[in-house]
Amino acid sequence: MIPPRFLSRVILYKVKLLLPTATSYKMASVEKENALTGIISAGSRLEADDHEVNLHVLQSNDIALGDVGASFTEEQKFFILRRMNMDGLLSLDHLPPSATFMVEKMESLTEEESVEILKEYLTSFADDCNVSTADYNLNQRLVALAPAHLGAGKGIKEKLQNQIDGKSDAVDTQVEVGSADTDDPDLTADIQHEYHKVVDWPLQVKVEAGLIAYHSPYPSVRSVTEPYDDPTVPCETFRVYVVGIIWTAIGSVINQFFSERQPAILFQPSVAQVFIYPTGVLLSYILPKKSFKIWRYNINLNPGTWTYKEQMLATLCYSISGTTPYVSWNILVQKSEVFYDNKWVDFGYQVLLMLSSQFLGFGLAGIMRRFVVYPVQSIWPTVLPTIALNKALTLPEQKENIHGWTISRYYFFFATFFGSFLYFWIPNYLMQFLSTFNWMTWIKPSNLTLANITGSVSGLGLNPISTFDWTVLNYNLPLTIPFYSTMNQAIGWTIAFFCIIGVYYSNNLWSQYIPINTNGLYTNTGQPYAVTAVLNEKGLFDEKKYQEVGPPFYSAANLVVYGAFFAIYPFAFVYEFVVNWRINFFAFKSIWQTMRNFRRSNYEGFNDPYSRSMAKYKEVPDWVFFAVLIISIVLSILCVKLYPAETPVWGIFFAIGINFVFLIPLASIYSRTGFSFGLNVLVELIVGYALPGNGLALMFIKAIGYNIDGQAENYISNQKMAHYVRIPPWSIFRVQMLSVFINCFITLGIISFQLTGITDYCDPLNKQKFTCAQARTFYSASVLWGVIGPKRVFNGLYPILQYCFLIGFLLTIPAVLFKWYGPKKLTKYFQPTVIIGGMLLYAPYNLTYVLGGLYLAIASMWYLQSRKPAWWQKYNYLFSAGMTAGVAFSGIIIFFAVQYHDKSINWWGNTVMYAGMDGSSVADLNATISAPDGYFGPRKGHYP
Repeated sequence: MIPPRFLSRVILYKVKLLLPTATSYKMASVEKENALTGIISAGSRLEADDHEVNLHVLQSNDIALGDVGASFTEEQKFFILRRMNMDGLLSLDHLPPSATFMVEKMESLTEEESVEILKEYLTSFADDCNVSTADYNLNQRLVALAPAHLGAGKGIKEKLQNQIDGKSDAVDTQVEVGSADTDDPDLTADIQHEYHKVVDWPLQVKVEAGLIAYHSPYPSVRSVTEPYDDPTVPCETFRVYVVGIIWTAIGSVINQFFSERQPAILFQPSVAQVFIYPTGVLLSYILPKKSFKIWRYNINLNPGTWTYKEQMLATLCYSISGTTPYVSWNILVQKSEVFYDNKWVDFGYQVLLMLSSQFLGFGLAGIMRRFVVYPVQSIWPTVLPTIALNKALTLPEQKENIHGWTISRYYFFFATFFGSFLYFWIPNYLMQFLSTFNWMTWIKPSNLTLANITGSVSGLGLNPISTFDWTVLNYNLPLTIPFYSTMNQAIGWTIAFFCIIGVYYSNNLWSQYIPINTNGLYTNTGQPYAVTAVLNEKGLFDEKKYQEVGPPFYSAANLVVYGAFFAIYPFAFVYEFVVNWRINFFAFKSIWQTMRNFRRSNYEGFNDPYSRSMAKYKEVPDWVFFAVLIISIVLSILCVKLYPAETPVWGIFFAIGINFVFLIPLASIYSRTGFSFGLNVLVELIVGYALPGNGLALMFIKAIGYNIDGQAENYISNQKMAHYVRIPPWSIFRVQMLSVFINCFITLGIISFQLTGITDYCDPLNKQKFTCAQARTFYSASVLWGVIGPKRVFNGLYPILQYCFLIGFLLTIPAVLFKWYGPKKLTKYFQPTVIIGGMLLYAPYNLTYVLGGLYLAIASMWYLQSRKPAWWQKYNYLFSAGMTAGVAFSGIIIFFAVQYHDKSINWWGNTVMYAGMDGSSVADLNATISAPDGYFGPRKGHYP
């Protein structure tokens, strides 16, 4: 049965088929049969060849809807197009390769095989919050309505309940064909689309099984990836290395040189991706079409058109080194005369520190592949805009009309990109109040309470319309991460908001003497705390000075944030391992089996179409990653043994161990929800207790500990992108190892030039604004946590925060029980780790940075995705990528045009945000007036 609104198109298409003569039609049919040989059939979906096509053959012939799926009726084929959100195609005489491939593969499935695929799906995705409830319920009904000889019929309800551990909704075996769920609890609940009704069981069971077996159960993944692989498409070419090295070098220079300028600029991967494309196309025109041989490798300088695999691999080459290395702050703080001024920090120390910290993450990333790359449940939503842009730039597409929109992906992206580029000049330069739109504080600028609650600069940001700046709106990636993840974080924002107000206005822990929402440190008189005031001339802790100045104090928001940090570490570790024990158990089992049999494929047991496709390519063995890990450990040991780094060797193994323990749950959360958090607070706390008074050791171990996690997650997410686009594992390994190596030495060269070639570098009054704000924060943290030590602060001033570790651990018990036994309509989208993570928003950020994004998430990730899925599938991620790339490129141009040499415009629209109490960042209480003896906290002589 075909929906009425498509009936006219079917009739017209059938009439069109009758127009050619019998002879010409017969000849065309033979040509189309030959063209369909471009779709490889291996007889089993578990074979890599069964997921392959020859794109040259498919794209060289016009394959019409009537040429594919011979056993399907025209109405059924339209139904399939509708299910795949391709019913907007303006012409059915030239199908996209993905449509041709999917129709043919759906036809090849038997009903028995389809039912088995759906049964496996119902078991594996029962609690997957990224799977649409409407889709899941449809597949339940399809299995329930299967004939008895296919394993359904009587008792199917009990069978399904056993398969999914009693957590699924009851399956009604009496469902009437053509009915639909009307009480769908899905957060992205679909209006009753035709494919959610069982109108043609033999067809729909194949369609749903085909989407799972040959593409993806997730609409977001299907929207940016192709269901097939073509191994003949050039990938790791000479051009990729040329393009990748050029832009890695340019990005490394820009990112490091301007990282310590205020404001800083960053050459983001999204901008690099835009420039990589024309560079690759240019090389395809100018390089000679010649080949030469090096050893046993044949190097083709110019294999033809710049391909989508080359574009993705070149992008991945840049993205792994697209930010400033974390240890650049270590080197800057240790070597600069403004900070520690360690004369012994020579080039050898810098090389050892840089290489060891940058490559340690690679070693652990190899182990993580089985946990968060191969499992289909690890969708990594944050990588989808990059893949969407790659697809728009390099793959041809057929014209469509989607709700009146006919613009192609390519032109839509560039329209968004240039529009964003031009618009960003307004909130970033001409009318800056549109960026920080704290209009509620303008009503009464002198009202401190109003500023504390609604202010965007120093308040909590409770403002319904707070910004018109994409950089602020996109702070939480609202068009990228799943809607349920945004909503869970919103619960955390709300809880923290009221906690902060409660702490502040009760003056608990002297918080009302300090501005409500700041991450700065303050003295007991309410003045900013200068950590250098408690150091002697050698940069060491001075007890006498400390007794004069006193300990540092935190704001109400900072206290809540630290409490949330202390709670989330034990909670995330326990909760993720308990709730996702099946995936983790399978991954550990796979590692153990590989250790026993080194010839065993890493992909064994992973039967999703991407893993099946990738099984064709040679894998990077685990021992290679272990070798990188061991070499990096040796380099880091040499670093602390050959130089007076004041760091014990056990500190290195502690950093590696804590990352090994936490990397699995952290990466697992990130891969499913798009939410992430670092280990820096935990590492600082433990090292501060273990090595009190040692700022150098804290900086070294913190850099190792934090960078392992960050670099590992970066490489893992890049591996997932390569997995989606079918980039051979060895290819991404080689280009990214080379990219990081180049980035390390360029960064070191730039740091050396800055310290010796820029006058007064890192001076707060530097005329070129190279004030080293981030390095100064890094230095202050090393003094606070390493020199003064957390024991004085948390044991002496805030002992209650230590109980947050216990609270986090105990909270896992009710959270797990509710997840397992609570109502499925609620538990499916219940992500308590993300809720706690939402509480980390504040100090110095606030609701200003997320409320606008929440509106965008509601509009796109909920409304458009559920009501206009075809439009959302084509344009959502491209809009996000275009806006982000546009403002990033615009920011670079604005920086060099009007900021590097200051040409600011001084008018009301650029100053009103800071005119009132919101811009002053003051406290409710003045310690010199309200506090006993003119200061708050412990009495002098009794400082902790």
